[in-house]
Amino acid sequence: MNTTSELKEKLVAINRITKVVKGGRRFGFAALVIVGNQKGMVGFGHGKAKQVPDAIKKASDEAKNSLVKIPLREGRTIHHDIAAKSGAGKVVLRSAPAGTGIIAGGAIRAICEMLGVQDVVAKSIGSANPYNVVRACMIALQKQRSPKDVSILRGKKISEVVARR
Repeated sequence: MNTTSELKEKLVAINRITKVVKGGRRFGFAALVIVGNQKGMVGFGHGKAKQVPDAIKKASDEAKNSLVKIPLREGRTIHHDIAAKSGAGKVVLRSAPAGTGIIAGGAIRAICEMLGVQDVVAKSIGSANPYNVVRACMIALQKQRSPKDVSILRGKKISEVVARR
C-alpha cells in the first residue's frame, strides 16, 4: 500500500542513554515516534542508536510497520469512553462533542493528532513515562468497538445498537 507519502510523524520523547565501560561512559539515544495519516491510522515506534537522527529514523521505521486502523465516529472522535493500562501508566479517553478539541497532554495529544481525532478528552493517570502512556493509549484505542462491530457480534441491525440522543 502506498500510504508512506501521506504519513506524518511526531517525535514524542528522546532520551540519552549512558553505558559505563572501562574507558568511561558511552552515550546513546532512544527515541519514541508516533506516525499517522490523520485519517484513522496510527502507529508508534521506539529506536535506539549512537546518534539522534539514527534513533529517530529507526523509531519512525518501526512506527510505520506497526500502523493500525482505528475506527472513528464521524471521522472526528472516538465511539465511546475507554480506559486502558500499560505498566503503571493508565489512560482514560472520552468522546467529546464537536468543537471541543483535543484536551490531552503530551503523548496522548500526539497520538490523537496523528490519528485524526479532533474532539476528545483524555487523562493520563499514574506514570508519566511516555512509553507506558503511549502503549496504554494504543491499547485503549484498539479496545474500541464501532457500532458496526457491535451489531455484527450481536446479530442485530446497526440502528438497533446505536442509541439515539
